[in-house]
Amino acid sequence: MVEADKPLVLVVGGATGKTGRSIVNALLKDGEFRVAVTTRPSSFAKAPVADLRSQGVDVRVADIETFSVNELRDLLSDVDILISTVLFELIREQKPLLTAAKNVGVKRVIPCDFGTPGKRGIRDLHDAKLCIRDFVKQLGIGYTFVDVGWWMQLLLPSSTASQAQSTARNREIYAKGDKKLLVTNLDHIGDYLVRILKDERTLDQYVIIWEDEVTQKEAWEIAERISGDAALDSLKINVPAEEIRRRAREGKAEFLRNHSQTAELKWVWNHYQYSLHVLGENTLDNAKSLGALDVRELYPDIVPMSMEEFAHEFYEVRPSTTD
Repeated sequence: MVEADKPLVLVVGGATGKTGRSIVNALLKDGEFRVAVTTRPSSFAKAPVADLRSQGVDVRVADIETFSVNELRDLLSDVDILISTVLFELIREQKPLLTAAKNVGVKRVIPCDFGTPGKRGIRDLHDAKLCIRDFVKQLGIGYTFVDVGWWMQLLLPSSTASQAQSTARNREIYAKGDKKLLVTNLDHIGDYLVRILKDERTLDQYVIIWEDEVTQKEAWEIAERISGDAALDSLKINVPAEEIRRRAREGKAEFLRNHSQTAELKWVWNHYQYSLHVLGENTLDNAKSLGALDVRELYPDIVPMSMEEFAHEFYEVRPSTTD
């Protein structure tokens, strides 16, 4: 295919972040799209953005928080597919961008979801995402809504030798730790999304991306066995359901008082844990009941990664082999 004839995909917000970079990498590897990203003026000269430019990515300076309607239209005038990976604080700020996309004829939008499935009234952030989905449908623009299983990278506990800042949080066991939850390797999200973008069956549909389904207790058993870290079990911190709710209320109240980003993250994180580990919303059955298409049924040729396989990579342990 001639380069100029390839569809242009614009990734807005967070193209060098975790989900955004997974998507951009997969688009570049696939080779059937032209790829553009946005960056704020203050980030244009930074190394991760320079790396994208060196790979042929069209880097456009833009700020969806401050751009006028006309500026947003100019930004999107040649775009075929719009993917939003904005920070969670900006979920509600996507409406002008999506309206501009409709006005200039963008063929498909993927608003910033990439979270776990669930009903309204449980997580404030998820409710905001669902409101954006309603807005997209009202616009009458082509869309695909995408949820993903909880990141495998966040589920496994750090080894006792790890100095990672998230160590305390990822050693917590929420509620009973016995609810099944869908999990996905963050690095694979983009690979699945590229298949979705090339598939007319997913237009105007909701898709769930996932690779395995385990409980938190099962993930810990895998971690202890594969890491060989006998001290892991002694580091478990049990967090009952009421404590999760208390933390969420406390984070929300603090955020409403002073708009602290730390407080907002505490609020959002604990709402997620309540949905995952108390209500058990992050399951394939629940996603399908909410209308999701199963990515593994759509693309049975893709071999998903199991939690066990990921644990070998996470702890850098080679699987044993037999002759």
